[in-house]
Amino acid sequence: MDCISGTDAELQNIVSDPMSELLPDNVLLEYLESIQSESEEALFDPNFLENLSFLFDPDTICTQPSQALGQENASLTNKSSRKRKVDSPSNKTRTDTDGIPLYKRNKKATACSESPSRGKTPTITSQGSFQLSSNTFQNILRIPFRPLPLPSSGGSTLQFIQNICPLTPPLIGTVVPTWPTYVLVSPQHVSPGTQILPLSPADGTVAPPELTVSVLPVGSSSDRACKSLPSVSVDTLSPIKEGNPQKNTDSPPSKTERKIRPEAPECVKDYILHVKSCVRDVCCTMRGGMGMESHYVDVHLIQRKLLIKSGKNANKCLEKELVILSDSERKKAKLDRSQLFHSSDSRPKQSVALLGKAGVGKTTFIQRLCLDWASGSLPQFQFVFLLNFKILDLTQSNYSLKALLFDLSTSPRCEDSDSVFKHILSCPDEVLIIFDSFDHIKDFEGLLQSPAKSPTDTKYTIKQLFSGLFQKEILSGCTILISTRPKDVLNQVLRKIDSLLELGGFSPEDIELYTSKYFEDSSLQGSALKKIKSQSYIFSLCSNPLLCWTTCFLLEHQDSRGDGLPSTLTDLYLRVTSKHLQLAIPGNGSLSKKKQPDIPQLCKMAWEGFKNHNTHANPGSSTELLGCGLKSGILVSYETSERQENHFADLFTQNLLGALHLVQSKQMNEKMVVANCIVQQKKRKVQGESQDVVQRFVTGLVFQKAPDEGSILDSSINIKAKRKAVEAHLERMKPKDLVPARLLELFHCVYETNRAKFAKLLLKNLPGNLSFCGAQLCPSDVYVICHLLRQASAMKRTFSINLQDTCIPISGLKELVGLKCIKSFWAHTADTIGLWEVLHQSNDELNLKKAIEKFTLNPFKATQVYHIESLPGLVRIHREKKLPMSEFVSALDEGVPALQHLQRLEFELGVQNGPELFPKLIEVLPSLESLQHLDLEKNQIGDSGAEKLSGVLQFLACLKLLNLSQNFIGDAGVEKLAKALASIPSLQSLSLYGNVIADSGAEHLALVLPDMKFLQDLDVKFNKFTDIGATKLSAALKNCNGMKSLELWNDCIPYGVFEHLRLQDPRIRSL
Repeated sequence: MDCISGTDAELQNIVSDPMSELLPDNVLLEYLESIQSESEEALFDPNFLENLSFLFDPDTICTQPSQALGQENASLTNKSSRKRKVDSPSNKTRTDTDGIPLYKRNKKATACSESPSRGKTPTITSQGSFQLSSNTFQNILRIPFRPLPLPSSGGSTLQFIQNICPLTPPLIGTVVPTWPTYVLVSPQHVSPGTQILPLSPADGTVAPPELTVSVLPVGSSSDRACKSLPSVSVDTLSPIKEGNPQKNTDSPPSKTERKIRPEAPECVKDYILHVKSCVRDVCCTMRGGMGMESHYVDVHLIQRKLLIKSGKNANKCLEKELVILSDSERKKAKLDRSQLFHSSDSRPKQSVALLGKAGVGKTTFIQRLCLDWASGSLPQFQFVFLLNFKILDLTQSNYSLKALLFDLSTSPRCEDSDSVFKHILSCPDEVLIIFDSFDHIKDFEGLLQSPAKSPTDTKYTIKQLFSGLFQKEILSGCTILISTRPKDVLNQVLRKIDSLLELGGFSPEDIELYTSKYFEDSSLQGSALKKIKSQSYIFSLCSNPLLCWTTCFLLEHQDSRGDGLPSTLTDLYLRVTSKHLQLAIPGNGSLSKKKQPDIPQLCKMAWEGFKNHNTHANPGSSTELLGCGLKSGILVSYETSERQENHFADLFTQNLLGALHLVQSKQMNEKMVVANCIVQQKKRKVQGESQDVVQRFVTGLVFQKAPDEGSILDSSINIKAKRKAVEAHLERMKPKDLVPARLLELFHCVYETNRAKFAKLLLKNLPGNLSFCGAQLCPSDVYVICHLLRQASAMKRTFSINLQDTCIPISGLKELVGLKCIKSFWAHTADTIGLWEVLHQSNDELNLKKAIEKFTLNPFKATQVYHIESLPGLVRIHREKKLPMSEFVSALDEGVPALQHLQRLEFELGVQNGPELFPKLIEVLPSLESLQHLDLEKNQIGDSGAEKLSGVLQFLACLKLLNLSQNFIGDAGVEKLAKALASIPSLQSLSLYGNVIADSGAEHLALVLPDMKFLQDLDVKFNKFTDIGATKLSAALKNCNGMKSLELWNDCIPYGVFEHLRLQDPRIRSL
């Protein structure tokens, strides 16, 4: 080893690090002399350190670190630097008193404990002990070997612990090469049983507190080395049990072994039993008095995926962050209620978001979950606290964590809250905190800023307490469940959620099951289900559990004359709300003017709540009105230990009453009606789903026919002016300018008018290319679209419809594709194949042939992974002319027309997913016979991708444009491409902008340029070739009479040369 035995090393002065003065002089001396005395082979012997030990003078190593440091510093005060002359390898090996070489002394002769690498844990002794611990940022001594045990004196422990960074450079001026790092420190006093974090990376050894700080010695080699190292995350483990400080197993202990659960006092056990008893009493009943056990219908949870965006638009609203799953993907992502907190990986789910639209049953699901806990189905949780954001005061700053859990939750009053709270702090991982109606937070700015830091005493706002819980600043380890609507506030916390789950609605089978449970009489069950299925729109609405209950309630209380079900959402809720108020009047009378409550005041209260983004019922209203609202079920009461509040029972009822106020109140003029609620082309929707529902109710109410007797709609109020204003607004609408989500709302508003006049006007103004891309379509959305488009055949209008990223169910896709006015459609490829299989299995060959012919992919824009993943399956169907689960399909005799007619393909998966999925695209390209435009920009396919592409270009005989810009393609890739480009006779435009093509690649391009007869534009700007490559391309350009432009500017070409070339041929351009 030249670094040790060379002459330079012999004369080298060793400059001491300031921290090395902490070490006894003889330790450094013995160590260096032991190294330099051995041969190179011995130094690399892995058993070298096991046979090596140092002789220590017991008087040198003091019991108290202050004494040790004092003696050492006193002896080194007059030394400006420690100089040691390294002997040559020929010197004799030092021996101990028995004549045994020091480095061969048996390790067992030492008195200290074994190092962590030998399976032992270091002993943390009382103040005065020396101990070694690892820390990347506080390297004192670097020893190029495994951990070395040092003898102790007077019970003190010296121990080397290996550093996690084996590449840290040696101290300046030392002769020690780059090896793993070891640290020798003096620990502070640690009382037995105290948990010390973070853990040492060496076999889980606990590091002393003085090494946990991130402050580095100024100018130390640790500082210089660690600046270039990536951050390393280290899992924290529980401390080793008392009584066995030296015991350490090979495998990490299980979770139950690492932490001993404190025994719950009797008062805590009694409180838990009391809470469970109260939960069973409260949560056993659903709305309408139905039993949870007897009437609840389990709905599936759907695991949602998150699309992580970067850049300035990364924190936009939730819908643009969530990947919209196809129907086939949603079926694969289904979970049961029992899997809510289960994790597929080792990381526990400590924060779960439950997403669902209004009425889908989020609150009922939480009730069912609490009942499961009370029945013992969630044994991982001792405590469950339910908090409803509807009734939390977010403005006050006088709440502690204890007050939040015991005073503001729905839990009963606790007599000994101090003891229970103390126990909660000792086992936070057994606590579940549920935040229901999370979308009722008003002030979303800075939601996660200024989190609560202390679980005791300090007073905070509700937002600060939530932030502290969510970011694990307080009660770290607890599980948080948030329920919210998908359009509202979750964007603030989306990136930190462990699991995003969507609560699915009722399937057709669930609707039948719920109806059979609602009506106990078997004769009523059959008739009710028959009526629901006969009205297709109402049946589609019943996929929403709340609307299914509403429909069943209306059927239960219909008059004996047997009126049919309403055909619009407005009419449905008018009848149901009127019936609720009728039943609340004593004597079950009708809503006559003498008996009816103050409905205008109730409507005004609903409108004020809509404007203020809440469901709160004004406590200043008359007691009679509030009593009637509570009795009818329009209002519900929420009670905590602090106060009791009344709120509207659901969004649909509140919005209907608010829309009634807009339509019937004299205080609301025509402009206010149009400005507040009707679909606007440019106005930003502030209230999301709530505003959508109000829009439908307003248009439905202004065009409502004469109300029935007992209706809350007052026929004596003249609303002609408002009807005319809404009508004029609908006539001015330009559907071509609307984004898909607002176009869908316009469809609903037109449907609620129940006027053929507006349907024809809408169909007349619709664009030929109809897109709902990105708007999630539920069954009622599909019905409304189909209902209106059916009338287009009479107007001789046809449409191409884009259903990408709509999660449309296959049943809805079948209905839409079957319309005569739909000439082509584009849906998720897997769903389209699923539709073909459904039609084939039902022997509907005629519609199958139409569905295959109408399917299109042009233009194909791949922006998400699944856009490409399903294409190879489609290609196999095209080549084999059969579906996956069938032998032969006559409708596929000519293959898949969508692949044959695809002309434009844009591959926009970016540098993250592009290289991985590019081979799947290569597999598909040979089947795209008509492809004319292939855009592969910014996918970093590199030379390997260019080589793969060159192998399939010969099949693209119609290709006119090829964009390979910014793909990190170099000379090797261009060489392969150049040979293949000449085989594309139709190529007119080629872009290799922003790659790494040098002179060799430019030369290969120049050689084939004259053979590309139809090429008009070549862009090779911002590459790496010099004036040599530019000159060759310029020379080749002279033989290309059909070329119109050659863009070749880059920083490697001298400006004078470029100007000379441009003067010679004006087709050469710069930027």
